[in-house]
Amino acid sequence: MNDRWPVWKLALMLYVFAAGAVAINLFMLGLLGQAIGLPALSPEMTVLVSIPLGIPAAWASGLWARHLMDQAAS
Repeated sequence: MNDRWPVWKLALMLYVFAAGAVAINLFMLGLLGQAIGLPALSPEMTVLVSIPLGIPAAWASGLWARHLMDQAAS
């Protein structure tokens, strides 16, 4: 039996955390943008934008977790 978790399952499990990290980073970027005259991003807007942007972030997190699991197994 192959006990390896596929990357897509890891990414699915990590999606909520990755999307949350994207939302926090976007919100902070919006606050920093005020220093150069850009309007601040609302928390609602950052959450809405983080939903699709969380997918590649979750995939990257899944790849990273898969790599760490492979290193631990060897």
